Amino acid sequence: MIRVLIVDDQELVRDGFAMILDAQPDMEVVGQAADGGDAVAAARATTPDVVLMDVRMPGMDGIAATGELRDAGFRELAILILTTFDLDEYVYSALRAGANGFLLKDVPRATLTAAVRTIAGGEALLAPTVTRRLIERYLSGPQAPAPPPALDDLTPREREALLGLARGQSNNEIARGLQISEATVKTHVAAVLRKLGLRDRIQAVIWAYEHGLVRPGDDGG
Repeated sequence: MIRVLIVDDQELVRDGFAMILDAQPDMEVVGQAADGGDAVAAARATTPDVVLMDVRMPGMDGIAATGELRDAGFRELAILILTTFDLDEYVYSALRAGANGFLLKDVPRATLTAAVRTIAGGEALLAPTVTRRLIERYLSGPQAPAPPPALDDLTPREREALLGLARGQSNNEIARGLQISEATVKTHVAAVLRKLGLRDRIQAVIWAYEHGLVRPGDDGG
């Protein structure tokens, strides 16, 4: 069973998500919280596998709560940010704070349940179009710094895999572009994360943009 904690300041929203998730044979809602402060306490009490975290809440918001959970030792906890707007100005900060992905609140039920399963399985949830627009909005402007020495630790294929991630490509798309198998792509991605000290694909995307490997508008074509 995937144990889920729902954090949102609107009771109707929490109850709606709870109804959808509890109806799944492999999910159980173990708790609810109305703000970030309550979320940290609830996580300690219920030990969930996944947290659905709203961004804008009174008291402690979802960004601060995400950071608090990571600082409290919940390193493996999957945190899925919920937002009303796909360009919510706070989502990027939430990802930097340690969230594993984000989802729009108006997604279909099937998308919600699939997202919970995805991050519960240890993968980041990258919605390529939304993620890319979000990163472009925050990282366009000043020229990015020169790539750091850590980039030299990557093989040419690992660099190409990193560029594919930064462009929002799936493993399958990267594999087709490089004419290699998906299994090999997964190996390259795992090596990239390990060598650069990154937690997941989202951090890899952000790292690539911040260090100038990809600039807004770069399609790789």
